[in-house]
Amino acid sequence: MRCGIIGCGAIANTIVNLVLKQDIKKIKLKYFYDRNFRKAKKLANLTNGTAVKKVEEMFNGVDLIIESASQEAVKEIVPNIISRGIDVLIMSVGALLDEKVRRRLIKESRESGANIYIPSGAIIGLDGVKAASLGKIKEIKLITRKSPTSLGVKTKKKEVVFKGKSSEAVKKFPVNINVAAALSLASGIDADVKIIADPEVEHNIHEVHVKGDFGEFKSITKNTVCELNPKTSVLAAYSAVTLLKILSDNIRVGT
Repeated sequence: MRCGIIGCGAIANTIVNLVLKQDIKKIKLKYFYDRNFRKAKKLANLTNGTAVKKVEEMFNGVDLIIESASQEAVKEIVPNIISRGIDVLIMSVGALLDEKVRRRLIKESRESGANIYIPSGAIIGLDGVKAASLGKIKEIKLITRKSPTSLGVKTKKKEVVFKGKSSEAVKKFPVNINVAAALSLASGIDADVKIIADPEVEHNIHEVHVKGDFGEFKSITKNTVCELNPKTSVLAAYSAVTLLKILSDNIRVGT
């Protein structure tokens, strides 16, 4: 699978290093784009790939493009990729809670035949949420605890910095709460979200609670933060690479 990457920050670096470390031969990271060309060049050098100054330069040489830039990139760049019939893996999932954006991407994918992939990200149990959505989900909640630095707020004590729906959370914290968007997309429900800034936590912690016809489950994920960016959990990058492996493997385990 020949892949390109848009956005060469913390997540992209983790993805590249993991693919190289695991020696995943079926995944070829060939092209890299970032507004900061030096970032793209750095990753390209690691993989013997090519840094490009325009996203369009990678279109003829890839099977799939990984978006790891921003919600703005999903809105402005991804539609053009999909219209060319190129599959996309989206990391900035929060953009898809904008109904207008989501409908446009779905329309483009249906017309071009391109696939849109969304990894599980920084939480466990998304397969269970998808299965539960076949029945009636009565309640879905997410409580996220992160350090104030990670959330970009200043406080010396534990403080609730957001309480509301997932669709609003992704607007207020666009680079912090992609897990809320993934939950909402998997369940078909605008999940209830509480975000807590806690100076005492060392991990990004996500607690998910789901009730429905199937019964009830709870999950707690304590994520190691990415060294390059405390706003990002390492598991988010791991889930992206795992999805790439699934797409290129003959045996697939799990929902």
